[in-house]
Amino acid sequence: MSAISRREFFKNAATNAAVAGFLSAGAGVLRANPLGMPIGCQTWPVRTMIAKDFPGTITQLAEGGFQAIELCSPAGYADSGFAGVGKYTGAELRKILGDSGVTCVSSHFGMEELRKDQAGSIAWAKDVGLTQMLVASLDGPRKPTMDDVKRAADEYNKMGEQAAKAGIQQGLHNEDFELSMVDGQRTYDLLFKLLEPKLVKFQFQVSTISQGYDAAEYFTKYPGRFVSMHVQGWSAKTRKITPVGQDTLDWKKIFTAAKIGGIKNYYVEMNLEMMKASVPYLRNLQV
Repeated sequence: MSAISRREFFKNAATNAAVAGFLSAGAGVLRANPLGMPIGCQTWPVRTMIAKDFPGTITQLAEGGFQAIELCSPAGYADSGFAGVGKYTGAELRKILGDSGVTCVSSHFGMEELRKDQAGSIAWAKDVGLTQMLVASLDGPRKPTMDDVKRAADEYNKMGEQAAKAGIQQGLHNEDFELSMVDGQRTYDLLFKLLEPKLVKFQFQVSTISQGYDAAEYFTKYPGRFVSMHVQGWSAKTRKITPVGQDTLDWKKIFTAAKIGGIKNYYVEMNLEMMKASVPYLRNLQV
């Protein structure tokens, strides 16, 4: 299966089977069992809602059972619905989140954004109270050479060094470029060799199982190299995104391996109804 962008992947997932309705429990009284961490969600799937009403959207996520969120930068993701987040100061954002009972330590940033003004992005992250800065992809070519991969890794190591000086962990997701091949090797595996372990941690996209990338396998293969993961249910039978717990993945195995990988937080990332339908399973999962 060819690599597809997050935008395309979740656009397709949004049309899949109907899922359970709204959850009524307040986020403040929920506790997630996997890894003893709060149930988190990425805000990308609700970007159109955020563009209209950021505080209201956060409240809805909290009411759906989420205790932590991962943002997308208002500068790097301005065209995707996050521009309005930039009108709030860090203190105002922290108050909005706190009033809803959710926390936020991580956000995605665009590579171009960091190339143009990494210092400005770091300043915003510090203002908001973030400790992790992620990029979805290093934006290399779809059919890279070994030199392309080395150049991309060198550039990101330098960005990771600047972030570390500010007390922030730089991280890397796995999108198009990372899922390419070079001389019969996975670009993703090459990046584990080329990126400095202390400067760059990884965020695993569980749905890449659709292209042969197994979360538990990678967590075990590269212990301590991960900081977080994006969680999606995946059915091997239908080859479609499904709510977590209504799929064919072995979540006990994944979360057990996540401890080895070094995972510090996880974020459910599907359409809103699927995300909400995943909460009961995650709340009750014993690892």
